Amino acid sequence: MAIAQVLGIMFLSRDMAHRAHWKTRSYAQHVALGEFYNKIVDNADAIAEAYQGRHFIINDVPILTPEGEKDDIADALESQMSDIEKLRYLACDQSDTPLQNLIDEAISTYLTTLYKLRNLE
Repeated sequence: MAIAQVLGIMFLSRDMAHRAHWKTRSYAQHVALGEFYNKIVDNADAIAEAYQGRHFIINDVPILTPEGEKDDIADALESQMSDIEKLRYLACDQSDTPLQNLIDEAISTYLTTLYKLRNLE
């Protein structure tokens, strides 16, 4: 089920960002990643609850592990964001604007974090 995969990717992103948050020596990255892992959980929760309000209970969200883990957390998050963008119209119909808007908000969380990771010191 594509919606479960989207949520699984978001949880993987959260976990990877949290680990990178602990390891970084950059204060800007530390703060950006802390904001990300908190906000992406809220994004995932909003998507799951709205989806279940429209459709049915999502029973099995996969627990994903990084494939060929990237050394750079920004590259990893960008790749996971791209995966979500590819799945979004399989997860819910393009005309389902409330759910698509929630996915847009999650993508915005990724993009804002990518900006902060790549441009702030």
